[in-house]
Amino acid sequence: MSEDNVLEAIEVAKATGKIRKGSNEATKAIEKGQAKLVAYAKDVEPKEVIMHIPLLCKEKNIPCFEIATKEELGAASGIEVGTSAVAIVNEGEAKALLEKLKPTEAKEE
Repeated sequence: MSEDNVLEAIEVAKATGKIRKGSNEATKAIEKGQAKLVAYAKDVEPKEVIMHIPLLCKEKNIPCFEIATKEELGAASGIEVGTSAVAIVNEGEAKALLEKLKPTEAKEE
């Protein structure tokens, strides 16, 4: 799936639902089973800040996507600074977008 679709889902969820910004907030949402989708930035330094996120998502069966920059993720989240990770907690009107982003077993990318 394309980054644009993930960023669009975050923007819609921010406006009509609820999101958590930052690696700590995203991690908490994943651990509590609240996250519907998680995106993290590829350019986070040090990598240790976000290394656990894809693993946690896989464990909890939550769709997880890598976005090129913290700035793109921050902009989609409605903040003026970059953010390392974002979790969609309540999808709001982004429900249909999330359905499209869910990986299916048969679909190979």
